[in-house]
Amino acid sequence: MTAVHSADSRDEPEGRTGRRHERGEQQFPDRPPQTWDDGLIARRAQPESSRRGGRDGAPARDHGRPPARPPAAPPRVATPTGNALRPRLEALRELVGLSRARLDRRTLAEAGRVLEEAEARQRHSLDLTVVALAGATGSGKSTLFNTLARAPLSEAGVRRPTTAAPVACTWTDRADGLLDRLGIAPRARRLPSRPYDPGLSGLVLLDLPDHDSAAPGHREQVDRLLGLVDAVIWVVDPEKYADAVLHERYLRPLAGYAEVTFVVLNQVDRLSGDAADQVLDDLRRLLDEDGLALGEHGEPGAAVLALSALTGEGVGELRQMLGQFTARRSAAELRLAADVDGASARLRPAYMAEGRPGLTERTRQEFEDRLAEAVGAQAAGLAAERAWLRDAERACGTAWAPVRRRYERKRAAAKGGAGRGAETGVTGAGSGGARVPRAARADAARRGATTGAEGKAPVVAGAPGSGRADPATDSASGSVSSPVPGSAAGFVPASVSWPGSSGAGASATGVPAGPGIPSSSRRTASRPLVEQAVRTLAYEASVGLPGPWAQAVREAAGRGTEGVAQALDEAASAAAGAARPPRPRWWAVVAVVQVALLTLQLAGVVWLVGAVAGVFGGEWWAPGLLITAGGVGGPILAWGCRLAARGPARRHGSEAERRLRGAAAGCGRARVLEPVVAELLRYREVRTQFVIVSGDAQA
Repeated sequence: MTAVHSADSRDEPEGRTGRRHERGEQQFPDRPPQTWDDGLIARRAQPESSRRGGRDGAPARDHGRPPARPPAAPPRVATPTGNALRPRLEALRELVGLSRARLDRRTLAEAGRVLEEAEARQRHSLDLTVVALAGATGSGKSTLFNTLARAPLSEAGVRRPTTAAPVACTWTDRADGLLDRLGIAPRARRLPSRPYDPGLSGLVLLDLPDHDSAAPGHREQVDRLLGLVDAVIWVVDPEKYADAVLHERYLRPLAGYAEVTFVVLNQVDRLSGDAADQVLDDLRRLLDEDGLALGEHGEPGAAVLALSALTGEGVGELRQMLGQFTARRSAAELRLAADVDGASARLRPAYMAEGRPGLTERTRQEFEDRLAEAVGAQAAGLAAERAWLRDAERACGTAWAPVRRRYERKRAAAKGGAGRGAETGVTGAGSGGARVPRAARADAARRGATTGAEGKAPVVAGAPGSGRADPATDSASGSVSSPVPGSAAGFVPASVSWPGSSGAGASATGVPAGPGIPSSSRRTASRPLVEQAVRTLAYEASVGLPGPWAQAVREAAGRGTEGVAQALDEAASAAAGAARPPRPRWWAVVAVVQVALLTLQLAGVVWLVGAVAGVFGGEWWAPGLLITAGGVGGPILAWGCRLAARGPARRHGSEAERRLRGAAAGCGRARVLEPVVAELLRYREVRTQFVIVSGDAQA
């Protein structure tokens, strides 16, 4: 059926015009008859100016009357849907901006398209409602379009396909911009018959080509317009309502647009009453299987009804639904909200984590403990404790102790000097002369190579086969056998001095500077332990995160691995060069007492010799008492001072360990923890924006 244009029908014979008038009355029984009375005699009786057709093929205006216009839309008011949509669009725009550096373009393409379409739609009036009639070949879309417009505006017939291009009918005079956006040609824009139905004010109705048309380009037009219109009326017939193409290609993917979807079972006049009910129930079942929510019992969802566009049965109900739907003035916002829902559902795997990922206090503490182990904080504390005990013993020991230590050093040097380069290791200057055989050093290097990757390093004491040294051992000789990281084997004994270095050149941790090696460039921290600490932290921080954000956390942690190792080396060197605390005053008092006891002992010896020689008189037991008091009192006093020095030594060692731990923790925070935390904060920020976009407060 062709569209009626008064200007195009002026040359038609009277009989053909009369027959068209009769067909129009049969097809549109609810249209007022006076608006269809446009016979040849009436046209010839009017002036030439009034016989010209209206805009875009509309019926000619009456002579002497003002131009007929569709009723104006009421002023725009804010709707709850629009109020909820605006922050979601802003959050989606912020989400895309924050995610460009972490997600690929394909992941963000859908969100970008939604933002572009929303911006384009909001440039036009949101009061207008664009509804498209879509369906398969022969479903009766064009007939229903003409029935709703009460005029044969779109061609309908038995030829397939009949509709080659979309046709628009507007119940408003403000739809030109929208139709330009939709790509509707000016020659395909129509106005409904007069008088206009005020209940459909603001409606823009489109008649789309068949989505299963064999003609090229028809399906592409349908797919393009379905992404732009505000609502869709799917027209199905009793033969094709279960078509797999309709359900799998359109209804199932568009299940999230239920609130802007109408499903109409047309041509029910071909079915009996019971058969129509059965087909309608089966259609509802299929829609439910497609995931399309049905608007029943007052719940939001798709409207499903049966009608006959040919006889007019049920058309009034659809017209009433469209009037109510258009009067709410929120169809465009509902469509945009459904677009945002679809984009957020596709983006959910990229933003929503399993559980609550992040860095716990326990994870931070374990990371700092591993760094402290890598830099040898515990060993440095033990070395400081031993050094304190050694200094206390030297200060408070008997006056004969320096003589004994000097004698032991000379003896050790005499024994180890001949075979230093062939059979023995290096001797510690001032450490008591303990020797480390070459076999022991080779075994230590071999065990360090096999266990270094696990973060465990062997400890070589000052004697072959010895294990970890106790802080109280070797205090008399002043040797320190503490594990110190940084050697080729992972650890070197502190009692071993490098060839060509003196005791004064060795650091407090036992690692000497060595010839040509600056103190600031020594590799003190264990690289395998540092890498293990960083890998463990990255794993704990990224567990449960979506793939892109977990990768970003691991990369941020990995970038600081080498930097934190160098910073730990510098921290260890700074800790080794830290000034020792001042000596306690009571050490000097004890030293004076020890000198007094030695003087007393020497006086007793002189007295006893003089008494034996007859030089001095007196009882023999008096000088013996002085010798005994001086000889026993000195060791007892030294032993008591050694016991008294253990507490301060332990505190000094703990302070040295704490200081080195703090330096290691600071390096780890600056190089690794802060970049990782920055990535986690960035993820939390985008996750917050995604929660706003999805509208899920529980996400």
